[in-house]
Amino acid sequence: MVVDVELARPVAGVDYPSTWSQFVAWFATEEACADYLDRLRWRDGFVCPGCGSDRWWPASRGLAARVCAECSKRTTVTAGTVFAGTRKPLTDWFAAAWYVCSTKGGVSALGLQRVLGLSSYETAWSWLHKLRHAMVVPGRDLLTGDVEVDETFVGGPDGAQGRRLGKKALVVIGAEVRGTATGRIRLARIPDASHVWLEGFITTSIEPASTLLTDGWPAYLAMADKGYIHKPVSVRATTETASDLLPHVHRTASLLKRWLLGTHQGAVEPEYLDFYLDEFTFRFNRRRSRSRGMLFYRLLEQAVRTQPHPTDSFAGRTRPVQMTSAPGTARTGKHKM
Repeated sequence: MVVDVELARPVAGVDYPSTWSQFVAWFATEEACADYLDRLRWRDGFVCPGCGSDRWWPASRGLAARVCAECSKRTTVTAGTVFAGTRKPLTDWFAAAWYVCSTKGGVSALGLQRVLGLSSYETAWSWLHKLRHAMVVPGRDLLTGDVEVDETFVGGPDGAQGRRLGKKALVVIGAEVRGTATGRIRLARIPDASHVWLEGFITTSIEPASTLLTDGWPAYLAMADKGYIHKPVSVRATTETASDLLPHVHRTASLLKRWLLGTHQGAVEPEYLDFYLDEFTFRFNRRRSRSRGMLFYRLLEQAVRTQPHPTDSFAGRTRPVQMTSAPGTARTGKHKM
């Protein structure tokens, strides 16, 4: 198996397996899996994580283990990645990543446990969360062009009114408008629909000079002073519904809720919602990929660049969007998706 690291775009059957039979043939051993991670992590050559030197020699123990010739730091191909500290075989991890990517609608922890024959549900659960964490690319490109922005309530019993959360989680959605099609999306859980949280989401997710298409919620009005072209629409001033005026975010919200209900039976606790938003975004933005193997490649590529997250760090994890000023007070609106 030869991987050409100079290719601008990975090639099926060369850089990643395109079929299940190829996957089985490529990754039958721990050494094969470690070698693949090695090429993904250090495609331009090994760089010591301690001092940055490119001089090294092989360590006597450990998969793809190396010792830096300058600072003597010992490292392995899994150190400092999603796979750090694992006691399970890399072949199992690769099978989990392939299963997650090859299943169009995603998988539940129980489904992963059954497919891989894992003895512990908790292991399957933590693996899925770690892989979901790797689905977010640091420094990823911002949304551009015409972008619809709105919020929706997710999870919990019915009872949320206007923009009051009740027991539901509030998720803000940005969706690129590409004619009648939806381009890339961004999702974030926010504490409330006040100006500070919406501005934080927009400035960290959407390129300045883009055109923001929103409803008439006052919290959006100041974005015209932040370098954006703001075109609010008012449901009250028209006979059209909110889903007609902002179809892309409403369609995205509908697909998100259907996915959470269908794949995960709606059993997503609010403190873990961020992980599921990461996965939904990863899948949605790559929905047109003709190869599941490409998704597998991208996921592993990001996994070796993602800092490790111990299982106990997941509990109560929140990742609110960046604030630009002190939080404000949530206000009541007249409608929500």
